[in-house]
Amino acid sequence: MSHKRMPRRKAAMAVGGVAAVGAAAFLLPHASASQDAGQDGRTPGGTGTARTLRATDAPGLDARLRRLLGDAFAGSYYDSGRQRLVVNVVSGDDNVVGQAEQAGAAVRQVANSAAELRAATRTLTTRAAIPGTSWAVDPRTDKVLVTADSTVTGAAWDRLRSAVRGLGPGMATLKKSAGTFRTFASGGDAIFSQAQGGGVRCSLGFNVTAADGRPAFLTAGHCGVAAEKWSDTQTGEPTATVDRAVFPGEGDFSLVTYDDPGTRAPSEVDAGDGRTVPVTRAAEATVGQAVFRMGSTTGLHDGRVTGLDATVNFQSETDPGGVDTVTGLIQTDVCAEPGDSGGPLFTQDGGALGLTSGGSGDCTGGGETFFQPVTTALRATGATLGGAGAGDQAGAGDQSGSGSGSDTGSGSEAGAGVGGDPAGGGGDASPAPSDGSRAGTADDGSPALTGTR
Repeated sequence: MSHKRMPRRKAAMAVGGVAAVGAAAFLLPHASASQDAGQDGRTPGGTGTARTLRATDAPGLDARLRRLLGDAFAGSYYDSGRQRLVVNVVSGDDNVVGQAEQAGAAVRQVANSAAELRAATRTLTTRAAIPGTSWAVDPRTDKVLVTADSTVTGAAWDRLRSAVRGLGPGMATLKKSAGTFRTFASGGDAIFSQAQGGGVRCSLGFNVTAADGRPAFLTAGHCGVAAEKWSDTQTGEPTATVDRAVFPGEGDFSLVTYDDPGTRAPSEVDAGDGRTVPVTRAAEATVGQAVFRMGSTTGLHDGRVTGLDATVNFQSETDPGGVDTVTGLIQTDVCAEPGDSGGPLFTQDGGALGLTSGGSGDCTGGGETFFQPVTTALRATGATLGGAGAGDQAGAGDQSGSGSGSDTGSGSEAGAGVGGDPAGGGGDASPAPSDGSRAGTADDGSPALTGTR
């Protein structure tokens, strides 16, 4: 089999979608757990003065507070309007509050401890692992937010509602979401494969260097499970091979190595119109943080992180009555459409956060989207962020980042439209130019990207 070197533009940020190898294989309903509007506006308590900090500094302060406060720590989130980290504490001990304030956080005393909220999510996993549902702890409401998509009806809805009520008052919020949650497939430039039943299309998220030094990239795990060989063109010879794929279970990520060891795979996001955003590091997400997602189907879109360590229950690919559960995902209010799976979630200053997994809605009416954390994928695979030959490397240890689905060969499209056109209309987006000119300033002081939700 002959191999070709992937062109620089496409190697920089390949994105695509999964065109189904069959509806049963790729139409994976995803549940989403978005926040209830209006419940996160309470003013943090405490008498100290919270330190103003950039969004990129919030994960570091969060990690410090976890160690400092111990069992009194009940979560945190970034308040972008005030540019500060808000920390929840369950102890009324003034010493605990004082320690958090001295560290630079705004303090809010809450009723539910982190341990109690984690126990609630474990109970839900035991009693309510129903396809089309998801849940995540929201520190802004101090509750577990449970979401059911439109497929959860009748006995399934009754079962879910009973499980939520069984957690006790003030512990969880149950929300019904319009549409159906499915995997998406895309990112910046498309990658393609052939599998039994038809063509497959997915997205490259971030270029990396594999543990053995080979150039490689990360994409969604359900893409790597679907097909082994990938190309940068729909009819071209394969140029990359799946090394490892995780889906379902503890994540949704794949490591795919380029077949040509001389492939130049720079560490950057293709933001469209010939513009790129250099990717400088892998970073942990923070609730409330401003983020961007790039997709060739819909262009550049922005939003906020709304939850961490989210659990999503997929309809099983192999068992019509079964469920494939994925844990540890980032939850956001960023829109996405079919053709966006595997694509990059990143910050405007070049922090790699996640890989597009799935969600609901579209970029006209909005929706929720889940992402695989990049740091988890790097730790699991031993890869290093940054393409071979790109000159900048950033491994997971440095931390405390669509194509149209309609033209994909035979088979149904993966994640085919949740109330939207698979080819979808995208928003107009203008990332910060690579020449250093500025398009405004974001809440963390870095050059602003312009996107639409």
